[in-house]
Amino acid sequence: MSAPTTATITTGTARARRTAATAPRPGQRRRWLLEVGWKYLLAIVILFYAMFPLIYVFSASLNPNGNLAAANSLFSVFDAGNYAALGGTSYWAWYGNTLIVGGASAIGAVLMGAAAAYAFSRFRFTGRRPGLTALLIVQMFPQALAFVAIFLMLLTLGEVFPALGLNSKIALICVYLGGALGVNTFLMYGFFNTIPMEIDESAKIDGATHAQIFWRLIMPLVTPILAVVALLAFIAAFGDYIIAKIVLVSEDNWTLAVGMFQWVSNQLSSNWGLFAAGAILASVPVLVLFLSLQRYIVGGLTAGSVKG
Repeated sequence: MSAPTTATITTGTARARRTAATAPRPGQRRRWLLEVGWKYLLAIVILFYAMFPLIYVFSASLNPNGNLAAANSLFSVFDAGNYAALGGTSYWAWYGNTLIVGGASAIGAVLMGAAAAYAFSRFRFTGRRPGLTALLIVQMFPQALAFVAIFLMLLTLGEVFPALGLNSKIALICVYLGGALGVNTFLMYGFFNTIPMEIDESAKIDGATHAQIFWRLIMPLVTPILAVVALLAFIAAFGDYIIAKIVLVSEDNWTLAVGMFQWVSNQLSSNWGLFAAGAILASVPVLVLFLSLQRYIVGGLTAGSVKG
C-alpha cells in the first residue's frame, strides 16, 4: 500500500479547513434562532391551528358511526358510506339552491355596487355627501338585526307579488343584495377614486358616453375590487343561516346551511358523520372560487384604502 502523497495531504487539510469554516458556530445558531428560527416555529403552530379542524372534519366524514366521539382517533376508519348516503337526502337540491343564491348574489352585488360607486366617485350632485355618510352608518349594523322587519316585509309583499314573498329564492337574493349594498359601495368607492379622472375626460373628448366609459374603460381597471366583492358576497350568501331560515320555508328551497343544520339540531339523533361529509363537499365551490380569484384579493383590498 503506497504512502499518501503531499498533494493528497494538502487537499484533505484544505477540505477540513473549509468544513470547519462553514460549520455553524453556537453563536450563529443562537442568532439565527432569535432572528429567523422563531418565525418557522410560529408558522408551524399557525398551520397546525388552521389545518387540524379541517383534518378532523375530513376524518369524521369517513367514520360511519355518525358521532364525533367515535372519531377521536383520526382516520381509524376509512368508509365512504357518508358520502354515498348524501344521495338519499335532499342534499344535492340544497347544493343547487345554494349555488343559485350565492352566484346571483355575487353577480348582483358586483353590478349594483359598481354602478353606485361609479356615480358617487365621478358625479357631483345634491345629496352626494349625505348619501355616502348614510351608507357608512348603515353598514355599521348587521343585517341579522332586521330579521323581524324582513319577515314582515316579505310576508306583506307575498300577498301582492308571490315571487317576492316568503319561500322564494328571488326574495332571499334581494334581501342579500340590499343588505350588502352599503358596504360594497363604500368598498368600491375608495377603489374607483384611484382611477384618474383624466381617463374619463379623454374618452368624453373622443365622443364616448357614460355607459361606454363605465363598461369599456372603468370596469376593466377595477377588476381586483370586483373580484373581492364577488367573493365576499358569495361566501356571505353561501354560509348564511338566519336570514335563509326565515325566508325559505319549504325543504325543497332550503340552502345547505339551513338543511344541514337539521341533521345535527336534535341531540338524540344527530348524524355528525353525514354533516361532516356534506361540509367537505360544500367547501369545494368556495375553495375553487378563492383560488381562482386569489391574485386579485390583496390588490382589491388594499388599493382602495390609500388615497392617491
